[in-house]
Amino acid sequence: SENPSVTLFREYLRIDTVHPKPDYDAAVRFLERVGTDLGLACQKVEVCQGRVVLILTWQGTNPRLRSILLNSHTDVVPVFEEHWTYPPFEAVKDSQGNIYARGAQDMKCVSIQYLEAIRRLKTEGKSFARTIHLTFVPDEEVGGHKGMEMFVQRPEFKALNVGFAMDEGLASPSDTFSVFYGERSPWWIKVKCMGSPGHGSRFISNTAAEKMHKVINSFLAFRESEKQRLKSDSSLTLGDVTSLNMTMLEGGVSFNVVPSEMAASFDIRIPPTVDLKAFEEQVATWCRGAGDGVTYEFHQKCMDQHITSTEESDPWWKAFSGVCRDMKLQLKLEIFPAATDSRYIRAVRHPAIGFSPMNRTPVLLHDHNEFLNEQVFLRGIEIYARLLSALASVPPLPAER
Repeated sequence: SENPSVTLFREYLRIDTVHPKPDYDAAVRFLERVGTDLGLACQKVEVCQGRVVLILTWQGTNPRLRSILLNSHTDVVPVFEEHWTYPPFEAVKDSQGNIYARGAQDMKCVSIQYLEAIRRLKTEGKSFARTIHLTFVPDEEVGGHKGMEMFVQRPEFKALNVGFAMDEGLASPSDTFSVFYGERSPWWIKVKCMGSPGHGSRFISNTAAEKMHKVINSFLAFRESEKQRLKSDSSLTLGDVTSLNMTMLEGGVSFNVVPSEMAASFDIRIPPTVDLKAFEEQVATWCRGAGDGVTYEFHQKCMDQHITSTEESDPWWKAFSGVCRDMKLQLKLEIFPAATDSRYIRAVRHPAIGFSPMNRTPVLLHDHNEFLNEQVFLRGIEIYARLLSALASVPPLPAER
C-alpha cells in the first residue's frame, strides 16, 4: 500500500554513502537504474580518481536554449548510532509516516523528488522547450573540492549550457518555505602564536599562551557582538551575520614546559554584505594586537559573493515565485547560513536557488534521528513538478533569440 515514490526514497536511503567511506558506486548504480527506467540519457564524469558525477538528461524540444540544472549530492555525514532511535541506514517508517535515516533531509529526499517529479510529468505526456539536467555529485559534505568545485571547470559541465540551477535548502519548522539566494563565505583560519619557552615553575615573559589569550579574546568578542546583533534584530537571520567559532586548540608538550608555540583554529562564515578585504584586515589587526610572532593562515578562503536575483523582473525568479504564489506557498528569502555546492555554480556565473520543499519539519540535517514525513516528501514531488514545468517553459531570453 506504500506509495512507490516513498518506496524508492527508502531504497536510496539504505545505500550507505556515509563518510569517510561512502559507497558511491552503489549510489550511482541505483540512480542510473532509475534514470534509465525514466528514459533519461545517462553520462558519468570522473572528476578525479574514485569521484564520479552522474548526469541524467531530459532533452528539451529546443536544445539551443539554456538548460535547467537540478543538483544534489549523494554523500551523507557520519552518525552516532547510540543516539538514534532506529538504525540510521534502515529507513524505518513509524506509525506517523516519519522516515528515519541519515540523508532523509540532507539530501536524498530532494534527489528522489526531482526524479519522481520528472516521472509524473512524463506520465502526463509533458515536454518542454528547455532541457533538464540532473547532476548527482560526490563529496559535498567534505567541501565539494573533489566534486562540484572540480566539475564546474570541466568541458562536460560547460556543455550542459546551464541557465538556472536548483540545489538543496533547509527544512522549515513553520508554515513557510525557506529559499536561499546566496551563501556566506566560509573562512577557516589557523592562528599561530610563537613565544618564549621555559620551565613551568617560572613567570616567563612573552609566552605563546599570553598571545593566544589575546587572540582568542579578540575573536570571541567579535563573535559575541555578532551574536547580540542577531538576537536584537528580528529581521535578521543567521545568514545575515558573521558567525565565528573556535574549533581547535593545539600546543604544549608537557605539564612542566612552557610551550614555544600554540595554535587556534576558527570557522568563520561571512555574509555577502561584508567587505571581505576589510574583514581580513580586521583579522590581521587582532593578530598584530596580540604581539610579535603571531601569524595566521587560511585552510579555506571562499571569496565568491555572487547572489541570485530575486527581483520579479528576472525571468527565472518570476517563474519560480509565480508557481509558489499559485500554490500558496509562503516563501522566506534567506542567505544560506552554511555552505552548499550552489556556491560553485554561482561562482561560474549561473543563478542558483537553494530550495528543499520541507515545511512544518524540524531542521535535523547532521543531527541524530534525522527524519522526513512521507506526506511532506510527496508534497515536495508535486511542488517540483510545478516548478520544473514553469522553469523549463521560460520563453527564450534576449541572448537566446
